[in-house]
Amino acid sequence: MKRLFIYIGIYIFSISIPILSQSKAEEFWGNGNTKYKLENYKGATQDYNKAIKLNPNYTMAYYNRGLAKKSLQDYQGAIQDFNKAIEIDSNYAEAYYIRELVKVKLQDYQGSIHDYDRVIEISPNYANAYYARGLVKNLLSDVQGEIKDYSKAIEIDSNYTEAYYNRGYAKDKLEDYQGAIRDYDKTIEINSNYTEVYGTRGLAKVKLQDFQGAIQDFNKVIELDPIDTKAYLNRGLAKDSLSDYRGAIQDFNKTIEINPNYANAYYHRGNTKRELSDHSGAIQDFTKAIKISPKYVDAYNNRGNGTCQ
Repeated sequence: MKRLFIYIGIYIFSISIPILSQSKAEEFWGNGNTKYKLENYKGATQDYNKAIKLNPNYTMAYYNRGLAKKSLQDYQGAIQDFNKAIEIDSNYAEAYYIRELVKVKLQDYQGSIHDYDRVIEISPNYANAYYARGLVKNLLSDVQGEIKDYSKAIEIDSNYTEAYYNRGYAKDKLEDYQGAIRDYDKTIEINSNYTEVYGTRGLAKVKLQDFQGAIQDFNKVIELDPIDTKAYLNRGLAKDSLSDYRGAIQDFNKTIEINPNYANAYYHRGNTKRELSDHSGAIQDFTKAIKISPKYVDAYNNRGNGTCQ
């Protein structure tokens, strides 16, 4: 009976070892997560290493170590960890999703598309995956493809502001300015404080020669961000197109006040001064633009034309 008790004790002890190892692995994993949240990525990586040593099939440890390596800009190392997580769990959608982001960092755009395809295969209603794949297609100049993906993201999530905005921007590239404006309108309907959209919509209106509408949008940008130099510059250009030369110069002046090294502002102010027959002032502005940007060909040309007046 004593011998039987000893055998049973050995058996119980032998099966408890993997349980203890798993418990310890989870402890290291948890410690790694805490360090990761504190942005101690090297420390987190060390804890994930320990967790993986105890449990070589610890999917989450590989995934989280990949995140830490990504934060350390060790992109190849991160991909290796995501690969391992996917090897253990081939349906790990998040691992594919983050691996894609790393591949974009490495400019492996086709590889990132393949990862998004897999994410969508696993999770067909994952709006972010369609949206992100659209962004990658933009990098590949597949404008129709990105529009299709943004549209699918919007179909899944009708309040997806970034998808509306980027779809509008893609339509803008196709010179579908009315369609672009409709998407910008929807973006603003969802988020009325989205400063960038007003500016982009204003530029689309300029292309449709709706200069008053464009000025209203640039006004809104300036209301939301009083030091947005592009908004002042673009409003000045719209006023110039309406022959409001004095108003245009005021906006170019404001642009230069905020950023004294904005070559385009001097260049456009020089053009407007020429319209007011202030040829000396125009030459001074073209000269300033050239000083800031010595390869500014148009400024050289316009200054040359000005000296011939």
